[in-house]
Amino acid sequence: QIGHLLTRKPFFSGLTAMEKKLAEYKCNTNEAIQLKLVRFPEDLEDENTTFNPEYSHQVFGDDEVAFGYKGLKILLYYIAGNLSTLFRIEYTSKVNEKFDCVEADDVESKIREIIPPGFCTNTDDFVSLLEKEVNFKPFGMLLHTYSIHNEEAGEDITYQIYKADMTCPGFREYHERLQTFLMWFIETASFIDVDDERWNYFLVFEKYNKDGATLFATVGYMTVYNYYVYPDKTRPRVSQMLILPPFQGEGHGAQLLETVHRYYMSSPTVLDITAEDPSENYVKLRDFVLVKLCQDLLCFSPVKLMQGFSQEMVTEAQQKLKINKQHTRRVYEILRLRATNMGDAEQSRSYRLDVKRRLIGPYKKKQRELAKMRRCLRPEEMTNQLNQIDLNLQREQLEESFQQLVSDYRRVLERLAQA
Repeated sequence: QIGHLLTRKPFFSGLTAMEKKLAEYKCNTNEAIQLKLVRFPEDLEDENTTFNPEYSHQVFGDDEVAFGYKGLKILLYYIAGNLSTLFRIEYTSKVNEKFDCVEADDVESKIREIIPPGFCTNTDDFVSLLEKEVNFKPFGMLLHTYSIHNEEAGEDITYQIYKADMTCPGFREYHERLQTFLMWFIETASFIDVDDERWNYFLVFEKYNKDGATLFATVGYMTVYNYYVYPDKTRPRVSQMLILPPFQGEGHGAQLLETVHRYYMSSPTVLDITAEDPSENYVKLRDFVLVKLCQDLLCFSPVKLMQGFSQEMVTEAQQKLKINKQHTRRVYEILRLRATNMGDAEQSRSYRLDVKRRLIGPYKKKQRELAKMRRCLRPEEMTNQLNQIDLNLQREQLEESFQQLVSDYRRVLERLAQA
């Protein structure tokens, strides 16, 4: 037995040394993947134009790791406008060059699963495509033009928003390239069925100059699905929305969402506009856009806000701006906060009670469910259920929710004051 243990020990220490060596061949795919939106040939060598994914778990698994390479670089470079792609893999060494019987991950086939065929694999081909970029024009119908002052360039830059569909020549192929960005920047992204004609596509482009010509660069996009509502209405639902990282934080998301809202507002068949599984950031963006649209409606005048949430607000917001009741309620709470002097004890108390009455809804529902349980469960089963709903805890959670909400609302109002 002793001899057996002695012989095993070096085997284990050998294994950990081997594991250590193999661990050197693990690469974080969020760092390995290098993305670029290329306007000029010199962008290819400029590290400042490179950006990385926020997520890569949908392609490389939950660990977001590729095994088998040292110094792995997965280059995905896109021409700024039409998004023609250069895809190349570089590394300093590969595991099967050093170790027999150890296979490296097939990184190339994983990327090929999400990028459409027809990409370049060498820089020269990519640069020659870049020269033809002057012919690229946005797809579809122009909805809105706006400009944003760029401090770095010291000038106003012009942006345009277009509505496109699959009948636009070349749009299907362009969309296949565009949607690959979802995998890197939306946590639960999936590709949509483009053969379903009920999809609408809204695209943001930047106009820029190159050698005296005007070119267009892709900034971001939104997909909206038109759900049928009996008997003769539709309910557009925002599905995907992405502003590409080099353009984030400049106000394009708000411009895009407001433009889409205005587009549907003009349609008599649209009931209201919703969103599929919205992120926290999307909700904040929507709050800002909807408050901006609603603030001039008569039903949201300070006097009417102080009288409480009304059916008039619901009706007017839905008919004029295609906003549903739940979103109108949030708009009301934000605008009422602006009209309330929170330093005045009476006004502050009135506002707090009004918002908490809405927030307590889910708790009340839980209590009704408990009452039903009381009639069905044995006493010892009840105690477990009751322990979950301690009243003091409820009050604490309610206060916490209220404070968080007010802090979110204040941010919306600050942004509105600067708009």
